Amino acid sequence: MIKVLLVDDQSLIRQGLKALLELETDLEIIGEAENGNIAVNLVAEFQPDVVLMDIRMPIMDGVAATKEIVQRFANTKILVLTTFDDDEYVKAALQNGAMGYLLKDTPSEELAVAIRAVHKGYTQLGPGIVKKLLNQFSHNRQVQVQPVPPNLAELTPREKEVLKLIATGASNREIAQELYISEGTVKNHVTNILNRLSLRDRTQAAIIANTFLSHLTESD
Repeated sequence: MIKVLLVDDQSLIRQGLKALLELETDLEIIGEAENGNIAVNLVAEFQPDVVLMDIRMPIMDGVAATKEIVQRFANTKILVLTTFDDDEYVKAALQNGAMGYLLKDTPSEELAVAIRAVHKGYTQLGPGIVKKLLNQFSHNRQVQVQPVPPNLAELTPREKEVLKLIATGASNREIAQELYISEGTVKNHVTNILNRLSLRDRTQAAIIANTFLSHLTESD
């Protein structure tokens, strides 16, 4: 059972999320918080597996709460769920340890899938969020040129295909459908890509792919 803490300053939002997520047999809502300060205290008390964290809240916002929780409670994962997709919010949340960033229009079934994935240690980003990160990265590259990762050319043709699809923000399921392979095979390819390129997660893989896409194409 995955223990989930809901953090949002709007009571109706928390009630709606609780009603939807309690339909999932493997998710347990162990508490609710209306601001980041309360959230930190509840994490200390109940040790949830995943915190569903809003960004804009009174007293302590979601970014500050995420930073403190990640520093103090290594086993608790943070999944941001908010209406705001501002570049600075996305960047700040992920830099401070959030494992995912979704918008509140995410369908409930996809939210449940994201919670399970974050619990396992996978990064989950909503549609458009990857593009924002890549745009930010491209802007930074105007100042500093990045060297080509030395092991990029060692990827197999299939791994390159998977990496290119990761760069579009495609999920494992979407990659599997596109390449006519199983999700399990996709997961294996993703793991191999991350290990070979010494990357932490899919976000870094997407940035690498978009930055050096021409090298991937040339080596095909």
